[in-house]
Amino acid sequence: MAMVGPETEDQARLLRLLRDDGPRSRVELVDVLGLPRARFAAEADRLTELGLVETAGPAASRGGRRSSLLRIGAQVRFGAVALGAGRLRVALTDGELNPLARLDEPVDVRLGPEPVVGRAVELLGKLRAEAGLARLTGVGVALPAPVAVRDGFPVSPPALPGWHRFPVRDTLAAELGCPVHVDNDANAMALGERHAGTGRPFDDFLYVKLGDAVGCGLVLGGSLYRGAASGAGDIGHLQLTEDGPLCGCGNTGCVEAYCGDAALVREAATAARAGHSTALADRLAAAGALTVADVATAAAEGDPAAQTLVRDAARRLGQVLVNLVSFVNPAIVIIGGAAPGIGPVLLAEIRGVVYRRSTPLATGSMPIVLSDLDDQAALIGAARLTSDQVFTTR
Repeated sequence: MAMVGPETEDQARLLRLLRDDGPRSRVELVDVLGLPRARFAAEADRLTELGLVETAGPAASRGGRRSSLLRIGAQVRFGAVALGAGRLRVALTDGELNPLARLDEPVDVRLGPEPVVGRAVELLGKLRAEAGLARLTGVGVALPAPVAVRDGFPVSPPALPGWHRFPVRDTLAAELGCPVHVDNDANAMALGERHAGTGRPFDDFLYVKLGDAVGCGLVLGGSLYRGAASGAGDIGHLQLTEDGPLCGCGNTGCVEAYCGDAALVREAATAARAGHSTALADRLAAAGALTVADVATAAAEGDPAAQTLVRDAARRLGQVLVNLVSFVNPAIVIIGGAAPGIGPVLLAEIRGVVYRRSTPLATGSMPIVLSDLDDQAALIGAARLTSDQVFTTR
């Protein structure tokens, strides 16, 4: 498939700079890129011919002739797909990864990959048509699963039964006629934070993702760290206890079996049936089943049993973080994916454990915060994944 992208490394650097920092004047760009003026002009003109860059009016005067602003072209549009928490979320972003339009709908991943991926194609097609685009520049996909990034498919994913080795990337690329990049959702969320969230000023941070699947994205030295087989950060299946609850992966006592959404719901149902919480018991009687949102609502409204459940899960997560923080020494830990309402209770408990147990050198000035991007992190990060691929020379 004919792919429009930068032809030289200097063009690629220019595109990434405009993506990350927004419109810049030609004078500034010459300074930052350290290129001779004539060389820069040739590269910028070529990107303009390709439709990847456009002029955005005059820059503020620095004396003498006014320089013009450059920005990423209006035809550069990325698609983003995020799957998780029973929802399929699809967005369209501009070249700076600002979300322009978004569609969300409930989805049952147990139906298998074909109908879910097919639906993602339909929703992306709808966003593309509404924006009047002939094609998308690239599409990024965030899955709640271990992903073989080079192959573009999930590998033995506990949260996506029946999806093992399904060619997500190749199926989407064939349908959409553009480059597609697939990664684990914690990695995508970490990239989203790095691009547009609390993680932006930091070169080294951990992004801990809660939800159906528990994971961790590592940004080290300013770049996402995936490991040798793109399996870094899979903290959900670290074993906390040998005789703990059964996990979806088939082992017992995993972090996810204590801290995942399914674990919170399981413990809440037990508390409701044991008569420990009238709020949860009433909800269970009315609906026939509990959701993580019910647990969050009860905790936020001060229900002691629900708060205890959340605190217990947070304490176990805190114990894992103590080890990660000592090992990686991040500048900040960002936590995302928690159901609305649970955050403050969770955060207080995690901070207590980590600050009490970690070494002073590792945590001396390290904040632990909740993500302020909410579920935008995965979409912005998915767009970032594909832009990294497109804005590079092959």
